[in-house]
Amino acid sequence: MKKIIDIFYTKNDASKPLYVSAINYLIVIILFTLMLIFSYNHIMALNILEDETVIGRFLENIYKLYEYKNSIISGFMLTIYISLAALLGSLLLGLLGAMSQISKIQILHYIGKFYVDIVRGTPLLVQIIAIYYFIGVFFQLNNKFIAGVLILSIFEGAYISEIIRSGIESISKTQLETARSLSFTVRQTYIYIIFPQVIRRILPPLSGQFVSLIKDSSLLSIIALSEFTLSVQNVAAINFNFTEGYILLGLGYLILTFFISRLSKYLEARFLYDT
Repeated sequence: MKKIIDIFYTKNDASKPLYVSAINYLIVIILFTLMLIFSYNHIMALNILEDETVIGRFLENIYKLYEYKNSIISGFMLTIYISLAALLGSLLLGLLGAMSQISKIQILHYIGKFYVDIVRGTPLLVQIIAIYYFIGVFFQLNNKFIAGVLILSIFEGAYISEIIRSGIESISKTQLETARSLSFTVRQTYIYIIFPQVIRRILPPLSGQFVSLIKDSSLLSIIALSEFTLSVQNVAAINFNFTEGYILLGLGYLILTFFISRLSKYLEARFLYDT
């Protein structure tokens, strides 16, 4: 009886048995799946013909989507490529933005603050239109992939910049004074003292930002970039299977973001240390 109680009532720490997490995850997934099934059944029951069943219509619509699997898979892979490239670009811009904000050179400091304020203060949709249809046209940037990576890098880099800056500023000043007393250079201080601690502290918010990056890539469909969202929308428009199409779209993004979250948990545990 005690084991049954422990499954549903135990501390949320790393010491709890693996089966406790597995059982509770399974229950949540089953409940969520049942909710989707009941919702889908209610929607489709209003539109099916007399000689049809909900399951039959569902399988038929799924098969219609399957006929365009190459287009959907191509869009899915393009989303992965864009997200990975934008991830590297946003990390670089975020690091540069953070270092410029804490720089003692005033012009660099205000450039960094201006960049963060402008990007964080405007919607991504507006930035996509402005960068692609105005700045991109001026610089003759016709490659939609490069434009998409650039847009996402600029947008996410501003948020990552604030995450890195707050992580650096969270380091105690006594540690910096100790480093100076040991004759550490500025470079050595950042490499051996600041960055190891900052990485561990900013991993949780960084993982959340990377998840947002993947989901934000769906907005690139407005510049006709054939990533996952636009590919599914085009196929759904051909067959009028919007419900099944968006279910597939949600599952695809869920798969991508799930692995990012799991990787973040692993890295967080990997860099864990006592202070």
